[in-house]
Amino acid sequence: MRLLTLTGPGGVGKTRLLLAAAHALASDFADGVCLVPLAAISDPDFVLPAIAQALGLHETSHRSVLEEVQRALGEQSLLLLLDNFEQVLAAAAQLADLVAACPHLHLLLTSRAALRLHGEHEFAVPPLSLPDLKHLPASDDLAQYAACTLFVQRAQAIKPDFQLTEANARTIAEICVRLDGLPLAIELAATRTRLLSPQALLTRLSHRLDVLIGGARNMPVRQQTLRATIAWSYQLLAPSEQRLFRSLSVFAGGCTLEAVTAIAQAAGLAANTILDEVSVLLENNLVRQLEQADGESRLLQLETIREYGLECLAGTGELEAARVAHAAYYLALAEEAEPRLRGPEQARWMALLGMEQENLRAALSFLLEQADTQDGERQIECALRLCVALSTFWYDRGYGREGLSFLMQALAERAGVGAALRARALDAAAGLAFGYALNMPLEQLAEESLALYQELGEPIGIARSLHRLGIIARLRSQFVLAHARLEEAAARFQELGDRWRQGQCSTERARIAMEQGQFEQAHALLEQSLLLYQDLGDQQRLGWVRFLLAYLLFVSQQDQPLAQQLAEQSLAHFREQDNILYSSAPLSLLGLIHMERGELEAARALLENSLAIDKQFGTEAEDIHIALGRLLALQGDVAAARHHYQESLTLLFEQNVCKENIAASLEGLAALEVGQGAPSLAARLWGAAAALRDTIGAPIYPVYRDYLEQAIARARATLGEQAFRTAWAEGRSLTPQQALAAQEPEMIPAGGPSVPSHPATTQAPAYPDGLTAREVEVLRLIAQGWTDAQIAEHLVISPRTVNRHTTSLYSKLNVSSRAAATRYAIEHDLL
Repeated sequence: MRLLTLTGPGGVGKTRLLLAAAHALASDFADGVCLVPLAAISDPDFVLPAIAQALGLHETSHRSVLEEVQRALGEQSLLLLLDNFEQVLAAAAQLADLVAACPHLHLLLTSRAALRLHGEHEFAVPPLSLPDLKHLPASDDLAQYAACTLFVQRAQAIKPDFQLTEANARTIAEICVRLDGLPLAIELAATRTRLLSPQALLTRLSHRLDVLIGGARNMPVRQQTLRATIAWSYQLLAPSEQRLFRSLSVFAGGCTLEAVTAIAQAAGLAANTILDEVSVLLENNLVRQLEQADGESRLLQLETIREYGLECLAGTGELEAARVAHAAYYLALAEEAEPRLRGPEQARWMALLGMEQENLRAALSFLLEQADTQDGERQIECALRLCVALSTFWYDRGYGREGLSFLMQALAERAGVGAALRARALDAAAGLAFGYALNMPLEQLAEESLALYQELGEPIGIARSLHRLGIIARLRSQFVLAHARLEEAAARFQELGDRWRQGQCSTERARIAMEQGQFEQAHALLEQSLLLYQDLGDQQRLGWVRFLLAYLLFVSQQDQPLAQQLAEQSLAHFREQDNILYSSAPLSLLGLIHMERGELEAARALLENSLAIDKQFGTEAEDIHIALGRLLALQGDVAAARHHYQESLTLLFEQNVCKENIAASLEGLAALEVGQGAPSLAARLWGAAAALRDTIGAPIYPVYRDYLEQAIARARATLGEQAFRTAWAEGRSLTPQQALAAQEPEMIPAGGPSVPSHPATTQAPAYPDGLTAREVEVLRLIAQGWTDAQIAEHLVISPRTVNRHTTSLYSKLNVSSRAAATRYAIEHDLL
């Protein structure tokens, strides 16, 4: 290897690597090493004279510079270093002649683009290694990442007492990731630690090019600011290449060649030149190419480079037009994907939308920003169309809360939106709220959608709204109403030939039958759904129906080995599809199966994993809390079991859903009370649960009957038959809230585990301004200075749930800050 070119973007450390390599190799060359800096040269004709000057040669009248250099080097064993060759690439042919004439000459170059010479070897200098922010190691282990080590070293050169600590480790890691691991950017950032803490520096890096200035004075001018370093590469491009570079910066998180072509053509570039111009940007390391598993390439700009591109785009007055074209492209893509998110193509299209998530966010944000502009009505219409097209993707991939936020912003702008589009958007909002925000007015959204569809005489919309209202009614434990709406929706779908949605109706009717103890009917409906989705090739629905079949077999105490097999198949399917959110359901079921077999540690790991997934996506499920309550009771941890039951009740009461789970929580708490010496209270709780089950028509599942009957037998034996019957009858006359309020704290043994007071287990006072007990609990912690993360950990809920409570109570109190909320708490004696 006699010609090696070190390539990479500006600031990646090519020169430093060149010098380090030369130092390491110097002893291998008998005639030494010669460095020729080319940064100051812009004319290719001056390259050979610069080499001659570095070699100490003098110009003669009878030989050319090339001949003079060739004669001087001759048989010498020399390593010639050429730094910054990118702006004189036209001189590459002369280097080829030089290498051919001098058999022992070796060339080592740095350039932002390869020379394209025969015999050339290229080494792409990568950015420094970076930690994964999602799985950040301990601070002591961050030193294994070169980017973090460089930041700390440069900071210590300015402030000798600077240290990497547990407190600043994540911030330093985020700084290095934000700077793409570029050594120049990291060094420039580290100089700012003279005045700024790491956290203050990170905050300012949203405008990194303005912050990353002030490099060492003995560095080249173009490396004293990051902006100048990138501008150096940009200015070497032809005008059409510069325009493509600017257009590329509108993409967030990378893009496909197809997307680049669409945006570039909208910018006026000729379609037949785009491929060549993309190649030039790749060669100059202004764009990176990432190979995907499907063989397609993805183009990506480092964020530092992209920020410069956006500055250029704004400076040329092209930014708005580029964002309009960008939004139009991704709207078209989402609407093309929407019908393919069901059936055999769904995995590919889900993956495609997942890859474009950052672009989709950017497109939606832009469209919503345009609401008050002259073209606002059309842009809001486009925003609603994009939200509707993405609603299935958002729901299935765990982005429901984010999607719902976008959708509700768009729905707030009513002007110019057609009834048909508004109806679809309301239905989409109801669907997302069903999965991610049960405290929203689900029925209102679905009924408004239905009314619009009925005015329009839109059959498919009417059927979809009826289906939506049916599943909401099931969620409210209104089984008769739910069954009627789902049957009507199914009949309409059959008339329309929509088999996929017929299957949805069958699946929901199966869940109603299961909850009412009609297991044979539920089994028949699920088998019917399974065959349908196998025929349609819808893997997502197949995984879900297999889970429901497994759950049915488990709760009805039928074929338990088959239940486990189906649950494992469902879990494997969701993991194969990279559907983390849906994997929570089979995980929790496998936990229940292990618990029934007495394998408590295995069960606990599965259930806690399931709960962690739900918290991650903000879909905290009360049934997992109930399962953990049962398991912890079996393990003898009464306080923790009680907490999980109470957490489930808090969620259920706040959301007014799943009354059969309210009964199950009461039954679990009652079993705890027997063990804590309060059999009379236990009987009242069981009585209230039994009355609730009778009211809604949801008997206890067979799998839990033995456990319940054993606990009831212990309470009956302790109290005596008459006292037990009296307490049970008293409980039947109480609502669940009244039964919980009647708990007897004096019956809990003095020395037993400390159980904190909880809104669901004490007499619920009337709080001002419609605040719920949980909101008051959160407000008190806010007033004490707790962060959202600390509140979430203390209350064993997700940070998103904390945010939901905070948003709600701020709205009720008409405040917008923690200070104002604290003042309210003090003024109303809530502390």
